[in-house]
Amino acid sequence: MLKINVAKSSGFCFGVRRAIDISNDLSGKSKNVRVLGDIVHNSFVVRDLKKKGIKKIRSIRKTKESTLIISSHGAPKKVFSTARQCGYKVVDATCPKVKDIYRIAKRLENTNKIIIIGDAGHDEVKGIAGQLKKRPITLEKPVDVSKRKLTGIKKAAVITQSTQDIENITNIMNRIHKIIPKARLYNTTCRTTVVKQNDIRTLPKENDVILIIGSKTSANTKRLYQISKRINPSTYWIESNKSLKKIWFKNAKKVGVMAGASTPDHITRSVVKTVREYK
Repeated sequence: MLKINVAKSSGFCFGVRRAIDISNDLSGKSKNVRVLGDIVHNSFVVRDLKKKGIKKIRSIRKTKESTLIISSHGAPKKVFSTARQCGYKVVDATCPKVKDIYRIAKRLENTNKIIIIGDAGHDEVKGIAGQLKKRPITLEKPVDVSKRKLTGIKKAAVITQSTQDIENITNIMNRIHKIIPKARLYNTTCRTTVVKQNDIRTLPKENDVILIIGSKTSANTKRLYQISKRINPSTYWIESNKSLKKIWFKNAKKVGVMAGASTPDHITRSVVKTVREYK
């Protein structure tokens, strides 16, 4: 029989749970509730909210008596003002940790060039950049660090997307310091991310197969998968039990399970139940 070990840090983080609670509360009290993009990066959560009448929109247009929820990832300042001008009542479900990053970035901008370590196309990174007066530099990986990008910068403040890989941050900072020796890192990776990443550096060593559960759009889940895959090649990234393949567990005795920060517990339970039925 397979032994299944679910990481203690699996599942929702505080910011995700808060955003979902805000949305659920509004679904029972207000009409014409919309969310800009995905409230969190999980297709099952988005689907469940849609059933409750909260629809996802991709752009802001004029409306009457409508409510717009800003997702847990946050948004540029311009989005808030545009939404209000178009007639929306804006409800901000931005993760408090992300708001802390906003405050740090804005405070440092007057005396530093802001550098963000993060995924350039991610909503959170767009939101951070959208708080600033001047366009920051965004670096995703060590190879992005070049003299051409950083030339002429004498004083820099480096902040991090809340779900960044700690090793990636260290490797990028090592390269930045060769070009800007006085660059200072303000590590704004959230505590939940650190705990999950620490767990996923241990789990692959103690189990034959690792399952990472979460949507393909989830940055924190992607990071967990990448870390685990480097340690244990038998790591699989799935969205639900429907993605499972029995052959993965043919010679396995122990299976480790880690769910991303936006993955509902019921999805994890269904995965565990299905795997248990294999042997």
